[in-house]
Amino acid sequence: MTDLYENTVDVLTTWTATSGDAELARKRVLNLLADGPAAMTRAHRAGHVTASALIVDDQRRVLLCLHGRLNMWMQLGGHCEAGDETLAAAAFREATEESGITGLILDPTPIDIDIHDVRCGTGDGGPAEPSVHYDVRFLLHAPAGSIEQISDESTALAWFHPEALPSPLASGTIQQIGPALARLP
Repeated sequence: MTDLYENTVDVLTTWTATSGDAELARKRVLNLLADGPAAMTRAHRAGHVTASALIVDDQRRVLLCLHGRLNMWMQLGGHCEAGDETLAAAAFREATEESGITGLILDPTPIDIDIHDVRCGTGDGGPAEPSVHYDVRFLLHAPAGSIEQISDESTALAWFHPEALPSPLASGTIQQIGPALARLP
């Protein structure tokens, strides 16, 4: 995870945050990363970096999942894995796995960061324990005609126009939509 850790430090050191809240979150993530590469793993119980992605289509709709365990609508994403070379690649992998969409196009610059409390397993099959996700979010463009396929982690997947989002939404879901849409042509 050393390459992933170094990439994350570099990305967040040079990133120009999309809002004041995102700037505060960026600084908090960099403080967490002072703990070293372990901060990229679930085993780091004080909190760990995760990667997610908001998928947007050519109609400016966003793809959200109804998370199976949390029963809230949110972007796709999750934990970094040992094979992830970059934080953007982790978000891409997670979104591809959870959406079933091939041919997604990654914007490698973060759109947002959200920090939230979770109950999360350590990855070794043990029970979920309190932790914190330092979630760095990216934008993915879906190719025209994309058809999503639900994964084991979701109860549902659906496309929504930003002015007609579903309920209940996970906290931090809305705050990434503006920066994502601002990147679109």
